[in-house]
Amino acid sequence: MAKHFNIADLFEMVADKVPSRSALVCGEQRATFAELEQRANRLAHYLKDQGVKDGDHVGLYLYNCNEYLEGMLACFKIRAVPINVNYRYVEEELLYIFDNADMVACIHHQEFSPHIADVKASAPDLKTFVHVTDDSGADPATIGSVEYESAMAGQSEGRDFGERADDDLFLLYTGGTTGMPKGVMWPHKNLFYAALGGGGWFHPDGPITEPEQIAGRIGDFPIVGMALAPLMHGACWWYAIIQLLGGNCVVLNPSRSLNGAQVWDIVEREKVNSLSIVGDAMAIPLLDALREHPDRWDLSSVFSVGSGGAVFSASSQQEFKERFPNVIIMNSFGSSESGNMGFDSGQKKSEAKGLGNVEQSDFMDVITDEEGQPHRHVKPGETGIFARSGYIPVGYYNDPVKTAKTFVEVEGKVWLLTGDESRLEEDGSITVYGRGSNCINSGGEKIFPEEVEEAIKAHPDVFDCLVVDTPDERFGSKVTAVVAIRENCTVSLDAIQQEARKHVAGYKVPRELHVVPEIPRAPSGKPAYPKAKEIALGGDYLVG
Repeated sequence: MAKHFNIADLFEMVADKVPSRSALVCGEQRATFAELEQRANRLAHYLKDQGVKDGDHVGLYLYNCNEYLEGMLACFKIRAVPINVNYRYVEEELLYIFDNADMVACIHHQEFSPHIADVKASAPDLKTFVHVTDDSGADPATIGSVEYESAMAGQSEGRDFGERADDDLFLLYTGGTTGMPKGVMWPHKNLFYAALGGGGWFHPDGPITEPEQIAGRIGDFPIVGMALAPLMHGACWWYAIIQLLGGNCVVLNPSRSLNGAQVWDIVEREKVNSLSIVGDAMAIPLLDALREHPDRWDLSSVFSVGSGGAVFSASSQQEFKERFPNVIIMNSFGSSESGNMGFDSGQKKSEAKGLGNVEQSDFMDVITDEEGQPHRHVKPGETGIFARSGYIPVGYYNDPVKTAKTFVEVEGKVWLLTGDESRLEEDGSITVYGRGSNCINSGGEKIFPEEVEEAIKAHPDVFDCLVVDTPDERFGSKVTAVVAIRENCTVSLDAIQQEARKHVAGYKVPRELHVVPEIPRAPSGKPAYPKAKEIALGGDYLVG
């Protein structure tokens, strides 16, 4: 039977090569590659017995646990499609995703049984439920859910499944911070090359060209990598797959929140080599823990810190370099729709320096997106939308309108518009500024919140911040900072402005300050700008 650029095919070849290696750690749960493979096979047979077939959608409504990745692999083995369900969703969002995603089965923590009961009527094809036991006391019998280990009992560990394909789907639902969640439809092969490195992250020869080469990319010394976001978010999910397909070990955060000291305890115990974080939302509490507990941990195993999905400020990066002199810092650009769009080179070349620079290529460019005008490639010196072609998704599930707006044809090639405003520099590099939908227009000047946030975070008393626009009588909109400060500290608008002026032009400096107990963010660390703007407009935390 032919092998394909299919995650199940690729994982099976890796598991056969290094069966005894540690593959997955989450708290007290541990699994070797052989154990993960066997358990995924057993679950796959159970789902198949329940009538789950090619192309069917299976919800993963779980906290971080080994069962999450077992469920993912089980789905891929029978060519089903796992659906990531955000455990923070409220009823309206759950109703939407259960209806939109057309699920036929759901693997969930026991705690979520009553939430499923409230919305299952919106998913008439959803018949099969499997629950992971917890101490919530919720009654899974209300939805007829079968206990996870009971479902696995007696099932075959054999790999007697049919042939798979490159274009089997991986469906990733976005966080929904700017509207209802959108299901990004990735063919396995496209995802493998665009987001998972094509099997080349850990090997000098780079991406593979044939599926069978994946086992040859496995290094002699496995890398232990820890992703700090929940698996329900693409940042962690994809990182976990990258690790597994490299024959490396994935360490998950078993806690439902991020505690810096707890993370460093795990890093020391598991001898973690690489950390994957989501910007300053995770970097700051990690660095704070190191300041509060100097010399508490032996962290000599750490040699890499990678970030994506949110601002990773220059000040945080610098502190990591000082505390880990030999560490490699990687600040990546990308999204659920684009995969990895490159890494910041560290040379911010534009006068309006933005967040960083990546290299233009045949499949990475800047495209115009002007109302009523045809899309075109920009010329050097012009701005537009950061775009990708080649290995990209095929659209949004059940949403042709958003698909048509995001996936556009230019000169006979389909391009994905990421939404990030960018500028093509004279030397061919691309300067990335930030999400255009969050751009602030103040008196005709365009201001990107991410750049101002990075400037504000350089203030030593600032713990976290988001920048939004609020109404201004003269300029239409003004730059407004929503800030959380460190314990026993105070800040004023003047102090924030003085710090910001050191890093950004005067027109970008905040004109209003709101000091809040906590910055609104998704569990992944991604910013919740609508909530931050709501706080600013409410005025309850306004500081002079």
